[in-house]
Amino acid sequence: MVGLKPSDVPPTTAVKFLGAGTAACFADLLTFPLDTAKVRLQIQGENQAMQTARRTQYRGVLGTILTMVRTEGPRSPYNGLVAGLQRQMSFASIRIGLYDSVKQFYTPKGSDHSSITTRILAGCTTGAMAVSCAQPTDVVKVRFQASIHLGAGSSRKYSGTMDAYRTIAREEGVRGLWKDNLPCHFISAFGAGFCATVVASPVDVVKTRYMNSPPGQYRSPLDCMLKMVAHEGPTAFYKGFTPSFLRLGAWNVAMFVTYEQLKRALMNVQMLRESPF
Repeated sequence: MVGLKPSDVPPTTAVKFLGAGTAACFADLLTFPLDTAKVRLQIQGENQAMQTARRTQYRGVLGTILTMVRTEGPRSPYNGLVAGLQRQMSFASIRIGLYDSVKQFYTPKGSDHSSITTRILAGCTTGAMAVSCAQPTDVVKVRFQASIHLGAGSSRKYSGTMDAYRTIAREEGVRGLWKDNLPCHFISAFGAGFCATVVASPVDVVKTRYMNSPPGQYRSPLDCMLKMVAHEGPTAFYKGFTPSFLRLGAWNVAMFVTYEQLKRALMNVQMLRESPF
């Protein structure tokens, strides 16, 4: 171990777990307003009567963010940030931090390389584990991002993040925190950049609408999708496309650059602690 650079030392599972979660939180801090703008654009037009009452129309990424700041205050683009950070810490830690360990578990003994099948199996396993753990935080994040607060005269449905968990569980049952969108996450996980956004945007819009819906509005994600097509047309599936694309690229760059640096720093700390000198 002595004389090795941190980058030459294989990071431990704990280092990868902590590093991935922390890096994902840092990336979320930088790109969260884009995510909020995406959610607002995705739900726009869902309920025409409600939209008329709100008298708020969002146009474009910058226009959406500026409208939110003007009508709801400068902190509004960060509505749901606490739940968002909780989601990243739980989701990224498992999906990225545990991937190598799970892949090694599936790799046959004596084999030097993992097959494509093994990698896909490891990705699906960590993805399922991550979604199961992070799903409640994602529901709460979307609810906060979608809610419009117009100053002292209006009331918030949730007084805080923990209150949101309790309220959703009380009013919609514990299952309300795990609204079924597992296929949405898996589909959204494949691909990268523009192609990923093109493929994932319809699923992501349905996910946002379904998570934000009150009990009884949609029978299932499929029912949500069919109603969107019937009432708003197929273009509704690409609402919020631009902020989705911008956030995906910026988030991945920030996340993986930070992740690599954190791994090196954490391994350096571990080496110093283990060094006898």
